[in-house]
Amino acid sequence: MSMFCYQCEMSAPDGCGSNGATIGVCGKNENLARLQDIMIFGLKGLSAYREHLNELDEKATKNVDDVISETLYFTLTNVNFNFDDHISQLMKVGSAGVEVMDKLSNAHTNKFGIPSPVKVTQNKVEGKAILVSGHNLEMLEKLLIATQDKGINVYTHSEMLPAHAYPELKKYVHLKGNVGKAWFDQAQLMKRFNGTFVVNTNCIVPPKSNADYVDRVFTYKIVGIEGGNQIIDDNFDELIEKTLQCEDTNIDDNLSLVTGHHYKTILTLAPQILEAIQDGKISQFFVVAGCDAPGKAGNYYRELTENLPDDCVIITSSCGKFRFNDIDFGNIPGTEIPRYLDLGQCNDSNGAVEIAKAVSSALNTPINDLPISIVLSWMEQKAVIILLALFSLGVKNIYLGPKPPQFVNEDIFNFLAQTFNLHLTGDAKEDLEKLLIKKIA
Repeated sequence: MSMFCYQCEMSAPDGCGSNGATIGVCGKNENLARLQDIMIFGLKGLSAYREHLNELDEKATKNVDDVISETLYFTLTNVNFNFDDHISQLMKVGSAGVEVMDKLSNAHTNKFGIPSPVKVTQNKVEGKAILVSGHNLEMLEKLLIATQDKGINVYTHSEMLPAHAYPELKKYVHLKGNVGKAWFDQAQLMKRFNGTFVVNTNCIVPPKSNADYVDRVFTYKIVGIEGGNQIIDDNFDELIEKTLQCEDTNIDDNLSLVTGHHYKTILTLAPQILEAIQDGKISQFFVVAGCDAPGKAGNYYRELTENLPDDCVIITSSCGKFRFNDIDFGNIPGTEIPRYLDLGQCNDSNGAVEIAKAVSSALNTPINDLPISIVLSWMEQKAVIILLALFSLGVKNIYLGPKPPQFVNEDIFNFLAQTFNLHLTGDAKEDLEKLLIKKIA
């Protein structure tokens, strides 16, 4: 009996390309195949950030483009069979992730200003309304300009929440608030929201064919669904017309969320933070971030954060924060330093590294010896490039969950555990006991 080996694209004897101990006709074993899977998933996330950056600065992506091209070539059949070379290429992808996130962060702050903390109304909607989901801040600005004085209110969803903190976006009075949580609640959300819905980047949930809101869904650039409406060349006329035809939406859940703790804002608090660390008022930082996914397993991150001691600071980004960002964590006792810091979107994850580098420099302590614990929620693609970026910087001791990535086999995970001290999440309270061992001397 034979099986099809996708590495050599031919039928081969049992074991070819599927057994870590067996090298078959194609010459590739399972470990190398899995490492190339990680590369491809990482490139998907890298390409998304590259696209966001390219819209703002076309000259900034040359090196990232080269890494994407080279890595795709690396995964071509019969190119490389060396394990160490695979790891080196993954680190190159990670370094490109660091570069693209740094440049994208700077491009955002250069264009829209440096965010400042802001309280945003949550699930409070009135009148004719457009709900915008995704990551594309430039598209949001164009939409706000196009809808000005049109009698339409614009609301954000999921990773668009941080838009409310940018000076050049929040100046538009018809940018009202946030609705819903992480990306996957779209179908339920549209049952309450009577206006139009725009998805401008990845994270769209394709509506079922019988969904009664499909004609109210608009997509932007590469995003698309069957039966939806495509926004072409930044022409929002059809979207505006459809929105004005829709029924008014009236929702008032009397909730609020806080965002706007961009690392450039947080670093202005460096003297107070350093003093609080030295005085023992801050014992530990927890970076709890990443991509959320449907299911109860994600409640791990809520249980973890709500059980943290009052002297711990939570640093977050991405849509995983919607598991716990409705909690009022208050300030570090005896200070005006917030315990909850929302850096922004997933592409703002570089902010946690910038904060860590600043603390490392101030305390003259290597990053991996700092009282910083990193717990990431995993949803592939963009989460992969963030993880590879951290690895490329030499960051270790990361907890990853709520379930192991399907394309990482036991050999690869053991390598990552030995090299980077990577852990899988388990029980939240048990993990917390281990994580809280690290204290400032």
